[in-house]
Amino acid sequence: MDLNIDIGEGGPADGALLEAASSANIACGGHAGGGAVMRAALELAARAGVAIGAHPGYRDPDNFGRVETGSPPPAIAAEVRRQLLDFSAAHGSPPHHVKPHGALYHRADRDAGVARALCRVIRETAPAAWVYAFAGGGLARAAEAAGLRVCREGFIDRAYGADGTLVPRGSPGAVIDSPEAAAAQAVRLAAAGGVDTLCTHGDGARAADVLTRARNALQQAGHRIGPPV
Repeated sequence: MDLNIDIGEGGPADGALLEAASSANIACGGHAGGGAVMRAALELAARAGVAIGAHPGYRDPDNFGRVETGSPPPAIAAEVRRQLLDFSAAHGSPPHHVKPHGALYHRADRDAGVARALCRVIRETAPAAWVYAFAGGGLARAAEAAGLRVCREGFIDRAYGADGTLVPRGSPGAVIDSPEAAAAQAVRLAAAGGVDTLCTHGDGARAADVLTRARNALQQAGHRIGPPV
């Protein structure tokens, strides 16, 4: 089971987060990061020995990329292409994986045009990369149809609704910040099958504790921790 974490977003705990993660999603300058912040995150991730992926999002740092912009698919494709090329130039090679961030992630899950646009860009810029996508969602289906490798994702620190989708941020109980509850959810998701990677959001107040507790619980349940290869 892979454990992925978002870093390079300007938070102070990236080093602690990488101690328990097996893959890192590094902000590319859209919702956060870019430039020196991205290069520092790349260096941290390389020293930690985790799989290093790109985390492109809407160019909307004021809202941390978590507000839908309504941008059309061609504009989204152009922006994501820029971010992935910037990432690859800083990293010296294409990403191990690509995981859209925030509102873009969720839009790609429900908007087939956006999902196809993202997959075209990934095929052009990082054809060997894994696509981290919500298990069973629209982006996962589009990536499979495009011949890309898909890593099905679940979330340790977000609540699920009865329909299997994430409870929207801002709703009561949408974010799980209890390390104990998050670890229990990680074990449940892993036991149920259907997911290959589990995410913890790096900007969470207790993200390092959540991730460490989840890793320990998964290992105690017999799961090997490591990225997709």
